[in-house]
Amino acid sequence: MNYSQYWNEIYEKSRDLNSTLISYWQQYSFIDSWQFWFVLSLFIIPLVILYFALDRTRIFEILFFGYTVHILWTYVDTVLGSTTLFVHKYFLIPLLPFALSLSSALLPVGFLLIYQYCTNNNKNFYLFTILISAIFAFGFASLERYMGLVEFNNGMNQFYVFLIDIIIAVVAFWLTKFFLKLRDNKHKNK
Repeated sequence: MNYSQYWNEIYEKSRDLNSTLISYWQQYSFIDSWQFWFVLSLFIIPLVILYFALDRTRIFEILFFGYTVHILWTYVDTVLGSTTLFVHKYFLIPLLPFALSLSSALLPVGFLLIYQYCTNNNKNFYLFTILISAIFAFGFASLERYMGLVEFNNGMNQFYVFLIDIIIAVVAFWLTKFFLKLRDNKHKNK
C-alpha cells in the first residue's frame, strides 16, 4: 500500500468510526438517558463549585494549575481510550474526548481546590494529593465501573488510575511552581 492508499483507508475508517460513535451516542448516551444527565452533572456541578470556592486573589495561578491537570488528563485519557485500556461508555458529545466531564471539570476542579487549600493553609500538598487521588480512583472510578459508565481492559484498574492521578497532580504542581519562580525572578530583577 502506498502513502495515498494508507491515508484514504485512514479517512474511510475514521468516517466509519465517527458514524458508529454517533449512532451509539444517539441510542445509548443521548439526552433521554440518565447516563447523559449524570455525565452532564459531572461537568456542571464542579464548575459551579469552582465559581464560588475559587480564591480570586490568586486566580491565574490556581487556574493555571487546574488547566495543567485538565490538559494532562485529557492527553492521558485520549491514549487510554484509544488503546481501550480505560473506556468511558457514556459521553456528552461523541466527537469530543469521551471523558470530557472528568478531564475538563471534575478532576481539575478537585485537584485545584486541593492545591488552593494546601497553599493557602500551608498544608502538605503531596499528602492531600494522595488522599484525593485515592478517593477519585478507588471510590469514584469504582462507582463508575459499578454503574457501567466505564470499563477497564487489558490489566488496567483503579490502582493505575490512582498512580496517574498522583503523577498528573505532581507534574501540574511542579509546573505551577516553576512558572511562579520565573515570575518572581522577573519581578526581582526589575
